[in-house]
Amino acid sequence: MIQSMTGFGSAEKDGCRVEVRSLNHRFLDVYIKVPAFLGRYEIEFRNLLKKKFSRGKFDVSILISENVNAVMNVNVNLAREIHNAFRMLQKELSVPGEIDINTLTGFREMFMETDQSYDIDAVNQVYNQALEGLYEMRIREGGVLASELRRMTDALGVMNEEIKARCGKSVSDIKEKFSEKIKLILDGIEIYEGRILQEAAVIAAKSDISEEIVRIESHVGQFREMLANGDVIGRKLDFILQELNREVNTIASKSVVCDISTLTVDMKNELEKMREQVQNIQYVRMLPPLSCFKELYGI
Repeated sequence: MIQSMTGFGSAEKDGCRVEVRSLNHRFLDVYIKVPAFLGRYEIEFRNLLKKKFSRGKFDVSILISENVNAVMNVNVNLAREIHNAFRMLQKELSVPGEIDINTLTGFREMFMETDQSYDIDAVNQVYNQALEGLYEMRIREGGVLASELRRMTDALGVMNEEIKARCGKSVSDIKEKFSEKIKLILDGIEIYEGRILQEAAVIAAKSDISEEIVRIESHVGQFREMLANGDVIGRKLDFILQELNREVNTIASKSVVCDISTLTVDMKNELEKMREQVQNIQYVRMLPPLSCFKELYGI
């Protein structure tokens, strides 16, 4: 099963919200942003993510509402020292007025701390729900990418067949063009038909693209097979596309037929789009959630 590397998942419950975003990446790159009191669980969060995904750049954000399980701690000794310091300053400078609680609130961050705690099992439950949502989205996007790749692969096969059909006419076309050029150069001087055929055959041999057509058929077949069997490894698919591009470029350089040259341009455009799509997929060796089957296959 093909999975896209682009997706988003989120979940929220009882003041805990988790958001997970993923983008295309050659390897597994994970960035996790958590509250300080959950920092010791960061490795556990990473390991849970690695169980579901093997490639992609992940941004994970875990937020806990400040009003959840918050305990306010006051450093009374520090508050007393701040109060005494103000009284001494007031006396030293003969500053009128009263030093009361309103004065101290301006310095509350110095002597007041908020300790927050949260059940880690509850956090893991929300975290797993967010990962599940991301996983389902990547599966759905992967199905779309697979369908698009199959469509483009079929288009390549059709264009290759059109090139094969036009290839048979190339010898006669070469002979005709060569004969016209010779007659134009010699300007009425009689030439032997056999000599024209001989020279045309030499040019045709240099312009022969039958081997390239066969190799394109083989590569297209391999690409289809990998998509059908789910044996999708980005580097393998990318290698096949490189070989296809090489064969198409060879045909473009050899061919003297305008229609074939036009088809090679169209084939290179399709190959470029396929390479962009291949960079964003990976193969999933585990079964997707049941909800994916229901959405994709209606079961």
